[in-house]
Amino acid sequence: MIRYYKTINGNLERLDEFEPSCWINLTEPTSNEIDDISQLLEIDADIVGAALDNEESSRIEYDEDYTLILIDIPFDMSDSKSSNYVTVPIGIILAKDCIITICSKQSRIINDFIVGHVKDFYTYMKTRFILQILYRNATFYLLYLRRINNTTNLIEQEIHNSMKNKELLQLLQLEKSLVYFSTSLTANEATLDRLLKLNVIKHYEEDDDLLEDVIIENKQALQMSKMYGDILSRIMDAFSAIISNNQNNVMTYLTVVTIVMAIPTIISGLFGMNVGGIPLAQHPFGFWIVNIVTILICVLSTAYLIKKRIL
Repeated sequence: MIRYYKTINGNLERLDEFEPSCWINLTEPTSNEIDDISQLLEIDADIVGAALDNEESSRIEYDEDYTLILIDIPFDMSDSKSSNYVTVPIGIILAKDCIITICSKQSRIINDFIVGHVKDFYTYMKTRFILQILYRNATFYLLYLRRINNTTNLIEQEIHNSMKNKELLQLLQLEKSLVYFSTSLTANEATLDRLLKLNVIKHYEEDDDLLEDVIIENKQALQMSKMYGDILSRIMDAFSAIISNNQNNVMTYLTVVTIVMAIPTIISGLFGMNVGGIPLAQHPFGFWIVNIVTILICVLSTAYLIKKRIL
């Protein structure tokens, strides 16, 4: 899908066709749409469609006619049963007369620009637009990292009395998401450093504060992802031991109960033998005496096991 936008009189307007200083947004584009943009701007189709490969790493590629910036952006793929986060490449192409964004999925980051959630956004201010995308990207990483941390805390509360693998599998999914985040943020940081060193985009003094915010937010997101990853790994090891210990406690309890319940079985088996000489066989209260003695033995056995902290 191709959409053309341009800032006119301070407002973002959608266009029917290409105009100079416009923003071209490609979302889930077809091969024909890639070819159309490639021919329109005289840029190789492989460059335009680079972001559609989910295995593409974050990088910068530049030529006389264009500058390609590839970064990884986060996506929340969670549902009612599990929390899952992934990263997907987004391409930003800085051409002579326009700026292009390409992504294989609908992105909240790009949608925020379209619906007007980003202040001081103008399609003709290309450098600021790039920095604003990078800043929004870092803020979404931070948002999802906080969600991961909150989800981890909820699972932590549930798992103390758990004997199932459900919680551990949820933690494993979160750990996988953090690996994606950490890898992508590391690559994004390298791309950002290279972007500053190469001077492939124009530098304006009024964007210095925004540039500083981008660097700070990206580093903070990277540090948080590594920290949460380490914490989650330790939690998983500890909780695995907790679940194993809970299962051992249950097996111990069942074993003790089996032993205690075996006492009446043994006694009833001895007194139920069809042979002579059975004690209390002729006593009028023999049945009740045997039952009382059996109960007393069970109570004393249980008290002993409790005292020894076996039960």
